Amino acid sequence: MKKRRTLFLLIALTLSMVVGTFSVNADDKTPENEFRVGMETAYAPFNWTQTSDAHGAVLKYGEKNSYAGGYDVEIAKRVAEGLGKELVIVPTQWDGLVPALTSGSIDAIIAGMSPTEERRQVIDFTDPYYESRLVVVTRKNSEFANATSLADFSGAKITGQLNTFHYSVVDQIPDVVYQDPMKDFSAMRVALASGIIDGYVSERPEGVTATNVNENLTMIEFAPEDGFQTEPEDVQVAIGMRKNDPLVQDVNQILAGISAEERTELMDLAIQNQPSASQEGEMSLWSTLKQIMSEYGILFLQGAGLTLLIAIFSTIAGTLIGLLVGVFRTLPQSDQPLTRFMQKLGDWLLTIYIEVFRGTPMMVQAMVIFYGLALAFGIDLNRTVAALLIVSINTGAYMSEIVRGGIFAVDKGQFEAAQAIGMTHTQTMRKIVLPQVVRNILPAIGNETVVNIKDTAVLSVISVGDLFFQGTAAAGTNYLFFQTFLIVGLIYLVMTLSATRLLRLMEKKIDGPDAFTKVEEPIEGQR
Repeated sequence: MKKRRTLFLLIALTLSMVVGTFSVNADDKTPENEFRVGMETAYAPFNWTQTSDAHGAVLKYGEKNSYAGGYDVEIAKRVAEGLGKELVIVPTQWDGLVPALTSGSIDAIIAGMSPTEERRQVIDFTDPYYESRLVVVTRKNSEFANATSLADFSGAKITGQLNTFHYSVVDQIPDVVYQDPMKDFSAMRVALASGIIDGYVSERPEGVTATNVNENLTMIEFAPEDGFQTEPEDVQVAIGMRKNDPLVQDVNQILAGISAEERTELMDLAIQNQPSASQEGEMSLWSTLKQIMSEYGILFLQGAGLTLLIAIFSTIAGTLIGLLVGVFRTLPQSDQPLTRFMQKLGDWLLTIYIEVFRGTPMMVQAMVIFYGLALAFGIDLNRTVAALLIVSINTGAYMSEIVRGGIFAVDKGQFEAAQAIGMTHTQTMRKIVLPQVVRNILPAIGNETVVNIKDTAVLSVISVGDLFFQGTAAAGTNYLFFQTFLIVGLIYLVMTLSATRLLRLMEKKIDGPDAFTKVEEPIEGQR
């Protein structure tokens, strides 16, 4: 009775967590009175993450104690006010901005995005709200630190951000050593500081930020005739909106009311107010770690809580899926033709499911399920719900094969004995086989739990606010990449070690006492 009561309490707790998650932001469709804007919140000074509403920062959608600030946010506030709507900032990874816009999850992209011809084929753009110059950020101790023209970077290892105009102009540098484009500026700054690359192409505001924070970096500006040759739209940033959106003209009128002087003032204030700009002097590693925890600790804990929720729920749900699939695939063939056909059809469909989800990366599955459903069928999933669904289905594919192997590992004599005493196949599985299978696959369940805790990091591609996403946002703001991800790594380690220890204790509990009283063999002639 106690075991059943404990099981019911566990199920109730899990359901309450899930219901709580579903009740927050259960509908991601944009209400009429809201203006939802997507941005990375990790590209200072255009946009960044902070833990208070200082300097007019706006609370990020679906999060607590996490605010977005920066030049883009100030522009977004003016646009929303002009439209008579409430501004909602939706933190979104760069690669997910256009899919989020076209699928209807957001109303606009205000993220320092250039209105290139390739992007215009998919979305519309407003008039530009900022114009900048391209620069190259390099190390002060680099041989390229005194460069004055692109020709001076001959032989340098240069890169740019993936899917941006910045990377497309790298080929203008004579004899450049191409480096693969990187996902975001956080990755490029780390690569530059560690010597993997010699520089990266950026815009002047980002270059100013990088050099203000890291005294070992320098920004190379060029005279017009010696720098990158660009079209006006290439160095402009504009607001991205859906094709044929009637609000484009209204937004253009609002932008026209913001003078060039006011835009310059907003950018200067953004550079001055960004959290990273307040870091001065050399600090010890311990002091730096304490500073990061004091500023972003609450975000890391929130991210860790969501990571654990996704991992635990998905492991339980995936195990249940695996048990159901595993039992179905081990059913004896029916003598009835129709039933036998349905069994074969079901087995074929389940085989496709298992092979597809085991044979493709979970990051790809996340993109296809989250954005694919929205684009193809108009199904706009809540990000947390999508994360639970994606990881659960992925785990179920692996667990189904583990369960099937566990069932086949049970001695055939037990099946025959059960059949001999008149037990049905269902009774045999429920009372004899599955209890043994569950005990035997506990180590595999523990392994899946640990894997799920770590693999939630790939869900950042759909902007799920897990621990890795919060760490990326913090590092993109404070520029302390090594220290920030050292903290994130330690939190992951604590979670995985705790999960492993708990599952081992569960195994011992199921096994029973560690020691048993040995019954001595009777001496010959004694009873």
